[in-house]
Amino acid sequence: MKPLREVAEAYMALGEAERQLRDSLYEDAAGNCRKAMEVSRTISPEEAFDHAGFDAFCLASLSLALGRLRKFDECLQVADNALRYFNRRGELNQEDGKLWITAVFSRALALEALGRTSEALGEFRKAGEMLAERNGEMVGKEALKGEVGERIAHLEGVVEPGKKAGYKAWWEFWS
Repeated sequence: MKPLREVAEAYMALGEAERQLRDSLYEDAAGNCRKAMEVSRTISPEEAFDHAGFDAFCLASLSLALGRLRKFDECLQVADNALRYFNRRGELNQEDGKLWITAVFSRALALEALGRTSEALGEFRKAGEMLAERNGEMVGKEALKGEVGERIAHLEGVVEPGKKAGYKAWWEFWS
């Protein structure tokens, strides 16, 4: 039998974090994501509780909070940890899919801020495709689609297109 109190407390903390993300209370949201993971770790591994999945949900929300707080090194690490779960699982249900998109978007934010623009562009494109394919409801979906589109447009202007065959930079003519 599941320890219902701990499960409920963990999910309540994660739900509160998601509400705080919507209200732009990023520091509080990060704290509640961490609290949710701490509480879930008190649930015995023998219980029928998906510890890895729950951590991935928390990490996805935490990555967005950290990205919005401009803690990009930590954001990238946390998003990568969440994506290890989501990418391995493949197609997920409606709720899980929202968090998968959140982790991809957060990873893109961090990569862009850390100057890894080519990688960021690829991740923003992936997030855009995931949003376009998403049929279900997602709070803030249209705003997120708009932000992804703006970031893609910006990064396409920044990322150097591949050199054409035979292309020489101006300084190569003088050497």
